[in-house]
Amino acid sequence: MTESFPAIAAILLTLLGLLLGFGAAAVYTRRRLAAVREELLLLQASAAQRGEALVAQRAQLDQAKTEYIVLDAAKGQIERQLARRDSDADSLRERLEEAKTSLNEKEQLLRAASERLAAVDKELTQLRVTHTEKLANFEEMKLSFEQSRQQLKTEFQNLAGQILEEKGKTFAENSQQSLDAMLKPFREQISGFQLRVNQVHDEAVKGHVSLEGQIKHVLEIGLKMSQEANTLASALKGDKKTTGNWGEIQLENALQQAGLVEGDHYEAQPRFKDEQGQARQPDFVVKLPDNKHMVLDSKVSLVDYDRAIAAESEVERQAALDAHVKAVKNHIDDLSGKDYSNLIGMRSPSFVLMFMPIEPAYIEAMKHNKELFNYGYQRNVIMVSYTTLMPILKTVANLWMVARSNEQAQELSSRAGDIYNQVVVVAERLERLGNTLGTASKHYNDTVTAVAGQQGLYGKVSRFNELSAKANKTMPNLEPVHKDFEVEKLALVVGPGGGEKLTVPVEGPHIEVKNKAV
Repeated sequence: MTESFPAIAAILLTLLGLLLGFGAAAVYTRRRLAAVREELLLLQASAAQRGEALVAQRAQLDQAKTEYIVLDAAKGQIERQLARRDSDADSLRERLEEAKTSLNEKEQLLRAASERLAAVDKELTQLRVTHTEKLANFEEMKLSFEQSRQQLKTEFQNLAGQILEEKGKTFAENSQQSLDAMLKPFREQISGFQLRVNQVHDEAVKGHVSLEGQIKHVLEIGLKMSQEANTLASALKGDKKTTGNWGEIQLENALQQAGLVEGDHYEAQPRFKDEQGQARQPDFVVKLPDNKHMVLDSKVSLVDYDRAIAAESEVERQAALDAHVKAVKNHIDDLSGKDYSNLIGMRSPSFVLMFMPIEPAYIEAMKHNKELFNYGYQRNVIMVSYTTLMPILKTVANLWMVARSNEQAQELSSRAGDIYNQVVVVAERLERLGNTLGTASKHYNDTVTAVAGQQGLYGKVSRFNELSAKANKTMPNLEPVHKDFEVEKLALVVGPGGGEKLTVPVEGPHIEVKNKAV
């Protein structure tokens, strides 16, 4: 037992030594493995860096190959472009010559247009002066017409009374003499023919029997003249148709004496229709400016007035004048009932002018009945005689004169506007022409700069002349063009302190033209 203990101890020590050795080996091995791992990681990192560098180098190589291919293609393209440039240079030289020719032609057009513009401006100035004079005359006429209108308005309101006061006595005293004067020529002719008949009869008694035929003819003429005298007297005293025709003739004479023209300023017996479709025919329709109308109708009544003149007593005279006023009122009622102002196509004021051609009859009626004028006025019928009608017709004639002046002024204004528009068109064309000239000059100079400038095509291809054996031509020396346009005559349309400046852009000097205010 004692002998086996050392052996066990030796074994144990051996085992302990082995364990310690294994432990030390394990520690060393672990440390070595860690060091190996670190070296492996470093090698892996280095390998990765080298791989990336290799990829980059391969990319650079591919890029270099691509650049080489591009440069090689560019070399061929440049050689082809050089050949084309030679052809383009020839074409540019031709175009430059054409541009110079075009510039000269357009310069000539500019001069011609300037002369035309000056002529048009001169004509426009003359038209302005004429237009100003016309407007001044028109304003004077307008003022005169307004004054005349106010004066006529005042005079028209008082005219009936004034005429009654001024002329009533004279017409009353001479009315019978007026009728006698109308019939006197016929009586004298009848007396003359009667005397001639007696003379012929005496000569026939003395033996000239052959004159019986002539005597008979003279008797027939005398009878005819007597009948005509009776007819005229009858017309003035009672034949309504003949009296009406005579009154219409007197009214038309008044229209013509006022300067009015049939067809242009008035219509005789025009036909209209009322709302029921019935035909209406006033004696005269006076045309007014602005397509308006004024109705005139003639009314003659002499029977009762003649009885008043021939009355032997005051009672008979008053009775005859009462009948005369009643006849005038009947005419007023008749005209009022026809309602001419509301006919289809009629553009008339609401009143009608009733013309009484025999002024003594008009005055006696107004004197006998002071309310007669108001009676007609309330029924839209204005009583007028020759004395009161003429100022109205003269006013109408003046209205037409003013209307014609307005038309002439409008025509002149329209013509001035047309000429102004023509001037504007010429100015616009000049502006476009100037812009075209400036644009052509600018394009030319830009092309010269692109070809012969410091950064131009000349500098880029100059070395090709040394590299290529085919380059056997010499580059021309191109210079920019600075074109001055002659526009002195355009100054004719420039007034003191003119309008905005019209600038024509051109390389180098430029043109400034002022648009004259019109």
